Order: sequence, then structure tokens, then C-alpha cells
Amino acid sequence: MIIPVRCFSCNHVIGHLWERYSNGLADGRDAGEMLDEVGLERYCCRRMFVSHVELIDAIAPYSTSRRQE
Repeated sequence: MIIPVRCFSCNHVIGHLWERYSNGLADGRDAGEMLDEVGLERYCCRRMFVSHVELIDAIAPYSTSRRQE
């Protein structure tokens, strides 16, 4: 759904890099090149980005707002 703030393996903070990475991919750049550019060198952190699937747009229509009456 939303990229985790920290890497599950090494606990390195990575959440702030997601927007820059995804914008680069949207511009047609290579994933490996973008990972290098944002500064992700550890393979565990790179895994977090490469394996992430953005599902928030697919799930959002099914969420319900809670009304207090």
C-alpha cells in the first residue's frame, strides 16, 4: 500500500526517498539507475523499493468513512 518508513531488515530510513524514485520511473528511467541516484546501496533497502506494489488507489474506493451520529 504505502512504502514503509524503514527497511524491514536493517531499519534504515527509506520512506522519504520513494517519491523521487517513483517520479524517476514515471519519466522512463531505469530502476537500478534510480536506486543508485537516490542513494540506496544496501540490497535489503533496494528490495523494499523494487518489490513494492502501490495498491492505495485500488483499495481506496472500498474504504468507508465513519460517521458519528
